[in-house]
Amino acid sequence: MTIQFFEGFWHVLLDVASALIPLFFLFLIFQFIFLKLPWSKLQDILIGFLLTYVGLALFLQGVHIGFLPIGAAMGEKLGMIDHRWLLIPVGFVLGFVAIYAEPAVSVLTHQVEKVSGGYIPQKVLLYTLSFGVGLSIALSMVRIIVGIPIWFLVVPGYVLALIIIKFSTKTFTSIAFDSGGVATGPMTATFLLAMFVGIASVTEGRDPLLDGFGMVALVALAPILSVLTLGVIYKRKEREQYVKEQIRPKAHSNDR
Repeated sequence: MTIQFFEGFWHVLLDVASALIPLFFLFLIFQFIFLKLPWSKLQDILIGFLLTYVGLALFLQGVHIGFLPIGAAMGEKLGMIDHRWLLIPVGFVLGFVAIYAEPAVSVLTHQVEKVSGGYIPQKVLLYTLSFGVGLSIALSMVRIIVGIPIWFLVVPGYVLALIIIKFSTKTFTSIAFDSGGVATGPMTATFLLAMFVGIASVTEGRDPLLDGFGMVALVALAPILSVLTLGVIYKRKEREQYVKEQIRPKAHSNDR
């Protein structure tokens, strides 16, 4: 089958332009009134805008001709396997890898490590997010196999998140809720969503509209719970370190 790689590419270019042009004009207003950056710096920014425009257009075109079709095809094949329980570990691996390769997650973890001065390492946060989303994808597979309504999982999940907030730190609470939005990026919303719709479409007794969708909601919830849990662990370690520092001077004074 011959694939028309640039079929519909003109509409993609127009969509990306409509999204970036307002931001570009806003930058120009700030440049002429407030920033007044030198030409060398301005030139780098303009090239960055051009590269972003081309990159987004090519990415979205790749999604239309590659990610969505292969995701749906993989979902249909996975939905027809005899041993349905295999979907659970497969879902975990796909969720883990998708978030590990998510560009937005990489930016978030890098910013957190930079702002925290290395207190929250990039790798620790990345593995925490990947593990949490892997579990959520595995749970989404269970939902399709068993037929669990989405609100049976989402409502208790957010209630649990509100409870964990009391035991976590304010820093991790802020990071957690940002992580939920970042995790639902292009890798999840294109490949995994198409795969789940494909699985639901070939699973007996399942409706693609009711059971194929809803996975993104669980993916948005998983990083919140996992990062808040990481905050509880950090808070406990800080408390143990504080106790050790308080005991140490007393031990030295007793030795004297």
